Amino acid sequence: QVQLVESGGNLVQAGGSLRLSCAASDIFVINTMGWYRQAPGKQRELVATIASSGSTNYADSAKGRFTISRDNAKNTVYLQMNSLKPEDTAVYYCYANLWGAVYWGQGTQVTVSS
Repeated sequence: QVQLVESGGNLVQAGGSLRLSCAASDIFVINTMGWYRQAPGKQRELVATIASSGSTNYADSAKGRFTISRDNAKNTVYLQMNSLKPEDTAVYYCYANLWGAVYWGQGTQVTVSS
């Protein structure tokens, strides 16, 4: 069982920046890690993912503003979010896929005020 511990969510003004972190408990390098988000009344949606090779995938809404990175030695994934907008307000969930088994973090709240 992989446990994911997130941190970094906060209240920030529009145009500001935040950095989310997620550390995985497993001792093996996790194949794919990433971030999803869920706004009130909406479905959970992809933000960005990164493979152990470093290959990345971004939602269109994140391209050019967010950067995902990871430290394989620490099994930790980061999401640097710049130029934040009120529509980025959501609970952000860390995601991990270890050999087909999917794990989720508990979520961290990001609120962007206008």
